[in-house]
Amino acid sequence: MVEVISRLIFPRVVALITTCDRSGRTNVASFSFLMPVSFEPKYIAFSVAPERHTFKNLNEVKEFVVNIPSEEMLKEVWICGTKSGRDFNKFALSGLETEKSLKVLPPRIKSCPVNLECIVEFMERFGDHYIIVGRVVEEHVSQIDFKPILHYSGKIFYKIGEKVSVENSLKRVY
Repeated sequence: MVEVISRLIFPRVVALITTCDRSGRTNVASFSFLMPVSFEPKYIAFSVAPERHTFKNLNEVKEFVVNIPSEEMLKEVWICGTKSGRDFNKFALSGLETEKSLKVLPPRIKSCPVNLECIVEFMERFGDHYIIVGRVVEEHVSQIDFKPILHYSGKIFYKIGEKVSVENSLKRVY
């Protein structure tokens, strides 16, 4: 049996990526295909499938914010990873509050302890995804010693050292 790569390379930290279209309509989505690329200057990369709403937004406005949620935000991460921004206002659905970014158009997520405002400098297709590399132009760190959410694959998430399930606890949300 061939394993999905996301089951072979784990765990990975989860980020909430915020984007917007030309009109300023915002979107947020959960991603775990994420990596730092450079210390100086700071670059960060993530990969996104071209059919995703986030990809459409990145083609219109070449800016994004990487928001790193704490483990207390599992419900919000789940909602943002299972609903499409084409069909839902995920900020309203999840209750996530935003705040204006200082150097890019997409907003930051208030409750995330880390927000990295980025400008796209590279966007290239690799297989069924595009790699997006952004230069960090502003960073906001309100807490450094928090516990992030870790992602395995599909509907399985981890807190540090503990497998957690959100499927049963979130059925009432939908």
